Amino acid sequence: MLGIGGALASGCSGNDRSDGYGNFEATEVIVSSEAAGKLVRYDVDEGLKMAKGGIAAVVDTTQLDLSRRQLRAELQALLTRNPSISAEAGVYRQQRRNLQHDLDRYHRLVAEGAVASKRLEELQDQALVIDRQIGSVDSKKPEIADQAKAITAHIAQIEDQISKSVVKNPVSGVVLTKYAEPGEIVTYGKPLYKIADTDSMYLRVYLSGSQMSQVRIGQEVEVLVDGKKPAGETLKGTVTWISSKAEFTPKIIQTREDRVNMVYAVKVLVNNRNGLLKIGMPGEIRFRSGRSS
Repeated sequence: MLGIGGALASGCSGNDRSDGYGNFEATEVIVSSEAAGKLVRYDVDEGLKMAKGGIAAVVDTTQLDLSRRQLRAELQALLTRNPSISAEAGVYRQQRRNLQHDLDRYHRLVAEGAVASKRLEELQDQALVIDRQIGSVDSKKPEIADQAKAITAHIAQIEDQISKSVVKNPVSGVVLTKYAEPGEIVTYGKPLYKIADTDSMYLRVYLSGSQMSQVRIGQEVEVLVDGKKPAGETLKGTVTWISSKAEFTPKIIQTREDRVNMVYAVKVLVNNRNGLLKIGMPGEIRFRSGRSS
């Protein structure tokens, strides 16, 4: 493959040299555990192609499930208290209604002077006691409701932990590296594997400032890769990103002219469904039009 010196100068040379040189890369994702425990399932291997949403690993949830069952039993026992509380309150309210009839009657009798006021005072004391009992029973309902909400929230928290114990693959791609083994005890945040979507690859090339007028976002370019001979395969690529600022020429790139020591990074998207391209593989680009002579 040609040296990068030709890459940075060929735009003005009028020869068949490429306009940019670089290496292919892919968007890599490190998938980590969101739960702590034993890996009871781990369907991951390096080089394995995995679909998005597929189950990659499962962390043991036995203790979480037992805690959830206990909380559900507590919630059921708590909720069964509501009918008994309502019945108890109903008894007191009926007693209060019956007592009210006596209070009304004795009020009239005392007003008429037919009976002493002492009996009326006794009935009033009884009514006060019943009112307090009714208030005490009624106050239990909000307490039960609050406890039920707290237990329900705790159950939801455990169910969320259980759901996160099932590790689902976030992107379609090929496993690059695995960091765990079946049966291993993992902690929250431990990396399990690295995966990359290799169906779409990016060629990162570096262009000189004089070439920037020839490139734009969305522009189609020719991508050349090694086949049976150097740069023997030609693919289509689309410019998806252009650096907004120049940087020093990376160490892996050598320039032909000493004055070209600042370059711009450009990313070119290339379809790789046929699997021809590999991460780190060198590639070249040629502008289809607009090349100066």
